[in-house]
Amino acid sequence: MFAAAASLGIVAVALAWPVPILLAASRWPARAPGVALVLWQSIALAGGLAMIGSLLAYGLLPFGTTLPGGILGVLRQLSGGPLPAGTSFAHLLALCAALLLGGHLLLNLATTFARAEHQRRRHLHLIGLLSEPLRDRPGTRVIAHAAPVAYCLPGATRSATVLSEGLLRLLDADQLRGVIAHERAHLRQQHHLVLLAFKSWHSALPWFPIANRAENAVALLVEMLADDQARRHVDDRTLATAIALVGSAGHALPGEDPAFAGSAASAATAAEPGHAPVAPRVRRLLAPEPCLTRAAGVGAGAAAAGLLALPVLLLLLA
Repeated sequence: MFAAAASLGIVAVALAWPVPILLAASRWPARAPGVALVLWQSIALAGGLAMIGSLLAYGLLPFGTTLPGGILGVLRQLSGGPLPAGTSFAHLLALCAALLLGGHLLLNLATTFARAEHQRRRHLHLIGLLSEPLRDRPGTRVIAHAAPVAYCLPGATRSATVLSEGLLRLLDADQLRGVIAHERAHLRQQHHLVLLAFKSWHSALPWFPIANRAENAVALLVEMLADDQARRHVDDRTLATAIALVGSAGHALPGEDPAFAGSAASAATAAEPGHAPVAPRVRRLLAPEPCLTRAAGVGAGAAAAGLLALPVLLLLLA
């Protein structure tokens, strides 16, 4: 089982530093944001599994020769009796660290989702009181605010796209149609759930540099995905102009919530300050690059599946 612990440790280090650094520095994710988003999710999940699995496998070494045997050995020790020969403080520390880290990540995830749901409900209630419906646009509300603002409030039974009067004055009809399509894409594709997961990871491990990098990269990718949906309703230049106009006004961009100063569906995520950059989105629309080839897309998908399977297989073979 020591080999499995060492292998999982190597995987955890690779997914904590070089792999996400290389992905964040790559230019191809803008050509296939959906594939890149899946890859980021695989890196985060596989990295967490490998980190916890490495600590667990090492901590269980004195208690059994296999992972199930080690777990049964620990359970037997709970009833009393001396520790197995060869048990060191390092083994006990690794075992406690694995349990604490796993519990911390799960508890933080649950807390993040609960807090976001509470804020979403409160925000929806306030929007219902302080806004008016937009004519011929079901589910779209208009707030009396001079700044150009557009964001979405997702919900299981009730959702809303919120626009400001300042935005309606700034954009023409085509640009406004693109912004609304962008927000509806966030709602349909449930981007707030993805952002919540990465926000939870970052808040659980604020000292982990790659967590912040991953959160920022994912925020930009979901904006690009929503842009791709909006491109089906308006031409690229119209959408790029709308993004640039709102961005140059110095306020929230299409897809961002000014109330929480976050990105994409931040009304649901209550994200910390930090916006998806405007320039990459505008450049991508005005100078589009060819999509990834089918072979490259399949390869990236296979890499994502392999990353998820690797720590699981190492734990099963431990």
